[in-house]
Amino acid sequence: MVEQLSIWSLVINASAVVQVVMAILVLASFISWIMIFQRFSVIRNTAKALRNFEDRFWSGIDLGQLYREISDASGKISGAETIFCAGIKEYTRMTQQKSYDPDAVMEGVQRSMRVALAREEEKLGQHLPFLATVGSTSPYIGLFGTVWGIMNSFRGLANVHQATLASVAPGISEALVATAIGLFAAIPAVIAYNRFAAKSEWLMNNYETFADEFSSILHRRIHSPI
Repeated sequence: MVEQLSIWSLVINASAVVQVVMAILVLASFISWIMIFQRFSVIRNTAKALRNFEDRFWSGIDLGQLYREISDASGKISGAETIFCAGIKEYTRMTQQKSYDPDAVMEGVQRSMRVALAREEEKLGQHLPFLATVGSTSPYIGLFGTVWGIMNSFRGLANVHQATLASVAPGISEALVATAIGLFAAIPAVIAYNRFAAKSEWLMNNYETFADEFSSILHRRIHSPI
C-alpha cells in the first residue's frame, strides 16, 4: 500500500488532464528558478556596481576623466554609469557649440538622463512579470487539477457497490498532488518577485537621486561665472 501511494506512483497513475497540469506546473517552476538565479545575479552585480561608481564619482575625480575611464573600460556599462555617461555626453555636445543657452543645455541633459533611467528600469524589471504570473496563477492551475482529479474519483464510485476510504484515497491523493506542485511553484516565485521588486525600486530611487545630484552639479558648472 505504501508503494502504491508513493508520490511518483500517484503522478504516473493520475489522469491525463491532471498529468498535463502537473507538467505545466513543473515547467513553470523550472523556468522560475532559472529566472530567480539570473535576477539574483543581476541585482547583486548592479548594486555592487552602483556602490563602486558612487565611490569613484564622489572621490573628487574630474568628470571628464571619469567619463573617459568608463568609456575605455572593457565590458558593457549599466546602472548609474549609463545615466552619468548619457548626461555628460549630452552636456559636452551642447556646450561645444559656439553659442548655447544654459537652460537648453540643462533641459537636454535631463532629457538624456530620463531616457537612460527608463532603460535601466526596464532592465531591472525584466522577468519580474513572469514570476508574478507564476506566483499568482500556479495555485489556481493546481486547484484545477485537483478538482478534475477529485471529480474523476467520485465518478468512479458509480461503479463501486460499497464506497470505502480505500477506494477513493488513491484518486483524491493524486488530485491533491497537483495542488502541492502548484504551491511549490508559486511560493518561491512570489517571494522572489517581492524581493526583486523591492530591490529594483531601491536601485531606481538611488539612480534618480544620483541623476538629480549630477544635474545640480552640471547646473552650477554651466551657470558659474568664468
